[in-house]
Amino acid sequence: MQRVIPLDTSSAKQNYEEMLTVKAAWYYYMENYTQQTISDLLGISRTKVVNLLEKARQSGVVQFSIRQDGCRRIKLEQELITRFGLSDVLTFPVGRTPAEADDSLAQAAAMYILHHLKDETFINMGYGGTTRRVLNRLAMMVEKPLNVVSLTGGVNYYLPNAYSSVFNAKLWLIPSPLVLSSRETLQSLQQEPSVQEIYRMIPLSSMSVVGIGSMNDDATIIRNGIFSKNDFTVLRLQGAVGDVLSHFLDKDGNLISVSQEQRLMSTPLKELQKLENVIGVAGGPMKVDAILAALRGKYLDVLITDEDTAQALLERS
Repeated sequence: MQRVIPLDTSSAKQNYEEMLTVKAAWYYYMENYTQQTISDLLGISRTKVVNLLEKARQSGVVQFSIRQDGCRRIKLEQELITRFGLSDVLTFPVGRTPAEADDSLAQAAAMYILHHLKDETFINMGYGGTTRRVLNRLAMMVEKPLNVVSLTGGVNYYLPNAYSSVFNAKLWLIPSPLVLSSRETLQSLQQEPSVQEIYRMIPLSSMSVVGIGSMNDDATIIRNGIFSKNDFTVLRLQGAVGDVLSHFLDKDGNLISVSQEQRLMSTPLKELQKLENVIGVAGGPMKVDAILAALRGKYLDVLITDEDTAQALLERS
């Protein structure tokens, strides 16, 4: 019998609730926003806003000032929103180890998405290690099955981890590898009814979640054998700083033309820009240049990252 390892979401929910409390307090007391405006901004009910403000008063978050750690994060978020024209930013404390940082990133993203879900919501998901972790956490938090539509090929990377025996999601996958053997094979497969069905679903989803890849040799796309280290060397020489949906970008967010692009089963960046509520999830010092490229290219509406990365983004932009 397979042993089920329970996922403890209590601390994640508590942390996210505290972030919402600080945000509500900031908007209400520092920005003078109305409760209805805060409700619209945070995607929660007005009653929830009232409860958060009361909690802020009772817990000491509001003492004629907002606690320093929360205040710093709110300032970072507001500066990023203003500088890059985003609709929202969520930052969280930095993890002590890389593994802890990855876990915190997935928790924060899953909690953010959970608080913005509506009934019968369809969510688009991109390829990558970060998005896979987010999907696994999210699918074990929701009460009703989550409908997830793939933005790329690479079917195996959307499947749950071995421990995810409580995986409450229905996956709508593009039945294809991420990179095909030839351009002709790609074009032929794109005409298949099963692929066309996914293409029709993507614009109808209420949000899209994408990771942002860096150019380090430990990138997911290298570890999975899709690109080689030599490929990355060539890409760096062409000015690549990272990728979104396996489309490689220069520092200004422009697409870099590579031979693999002609064989890539992935939603084009121009189509990504047309989607509503595109949430970018990425953090860490190796990702700063790649995140900046994604922001400059206007591919994101929401950014979820750690506070040190947020600070670095502001300093480099």
